[in-house]
Amino acid sequence: MIENIILMNGYGIFVWPSFLITLLACGLFYYRTRKTLKKYEKEFAQEIKELSLEKRKTVLENSKIATRILSSYKKTF
Repeated sequence: MIENIILMNGYGIFVWPSFLITLLACGLFYYRTRKTLKKYEKEFAQEIKELSLEKRKTVLENSKIATRILSSYKKTF
C-alpha cells in the first residue's frame, strides 16, 4: 500500500521532486519576506524613536499598525 503511494504507478519519480522543489521555493520566499519585514520594522521603530515625545504619542494614538509594530518590536522606548 505504502509502496503504491510512493511510486504512484511510475510517476512518483516526477511528482516527489516537484513537491520538494515547490516546498523549498515556498520556504525560501517565506524566509526572504520575513527577513525584509523585520528590516522594515526595525527602520520604522528607529524613525519613531527619533520623533519628539508629542509626535510619537500622536502617531501611536492614530495608527493601529504603528502600535502593533512597536509592541512586537523587542526594544522598548
